[in-house]
Amino acid sequence: MVVGAGIGGLTAAVALYRRGWRVTVCERATEPPATGAGIGLAPNALRALDAIGLDAAYAVGSAVPASMGLRRRDGTWLVREATAAMTARYGMPPIAVARPAFTAALAAALPPAALRYGTTVTGVDDAEGCPTVRTAAGPDLPADLVVAADGIHSPLRCTFFPAHPGLHYIGETAWRCLVDAPEPEVTAMSETWGRGERFGITPLSDGRLYLYATAVVPAGTRWSDARAELRRRFGSWHDPIPALLERVGRLDAADVLHNDLHDLATPLPALHHGRIAWLGDAAHAMAPNLGQGGCQAIEDAVVLAHLLPAGSTSDAVADRIPSALAAYTAARRTRTDAVRVRARRAGRLGAVRNPLAAAARDLAVRATPNSLARRGLDDLFTGFRLPGR
Repeated sequence: MVVGAGIGGLTAAVALYRRGWRVTVCERATEPPATGAGIGLAPNALRALDAIGLDAAYAVGSAVPASMGLRRRDGTWLVREATAAMTARYGMPPIAVARPAFTAALAAALPPAALRYGTTVTGVDDAEGCPTVRTAAGPDLPADLVVAADGIHSPLRCTFFPAHPGLHYIGETAWRCLVDAPEPEVTAMSETWGRGERFGITPLSDGRLYLYATAVVPAGTRWSDARAELRRRFGSWHDPIPALLERVGRLDAADVLHNDLHDLATPLPALHHGRIAWLGDAAHAMAPNLGQGGCQAIEDAVVLAHLLPAGSTSDAVADRIPSALAAYTAARRTRTDAVRVRARRAGRLGAVRNPLAAAARDLAVRATPNSLARRGLDDLFTGFRLPGR
């Protein structure tokens, strides 16, 4: 039983299904998402997907930006590099896709009967013996294994790790949306830094652009019109941001996602309990500053399926599940927590508000050689590996 039909949950379902497991995915939303944001699939995530025979570029197309970099609000590039250099270093470039299209591609790799939308999981009984998943509408569902992919606010995490401090507000709120690309074509993936504010632009495989923005504000701050607030904050920034905000203004209000940003305050003591395994945001919620939240969820899912025995129909297989979950915690906990901590630290640079500190930050970024910046990504982009290989 997989709880949650996000990227991590669906990847786990596909990986386990291809290992011979009978899989059911319970998702509280009544239907797949039709709107949402984009996701960058870095080389580590693409290699993980390759390990389960899933070609993301084939499934949903690929957008490979001509270059990637950081800019100041006046448009000056602080650092910029051709994506070809990343391809040469890592064997493949990152690709960017719309999240709804990617989750639809993952869902299409499962039998239709495996997906149960409108099914809210309220708890798990006998997690250390023969788990039973309780749902709001019933019936209760027995399982050999429960994969908790129930998101950043994971009710199952709160239930089984009651002493854990939970989420930590990182001090920023974020807006995300998808817009049609303007003319001329935007070919660079960029993030622009102001003082306590950031604006990101990512070309997607379907020809649209994924936009995101952040601002340092108290937790819970809200505006009556997120579109107007984005224009107020970023409307005077460099081109093509003003033109893109005009397109944002034509979206329905519901198409502009707005969330405060949180990560997990401290690592979980383990990524499993009995026969429940946590993955993705439920296991190690992290700030989005490295673009690794979804990528690490994909890694989790593939490693979990690799460590579990093939199939789920015999007592011999069931008896091996606890040791496999212990191996999963050992394989994933250190890496995911290191990425979580690094993402939090990276966000502090973009969130600097003091003018002198921001100027010093920008100068330091411009002075950093591209070769040194690339080496800093090596552990992220080459760090995925299947245990025992």
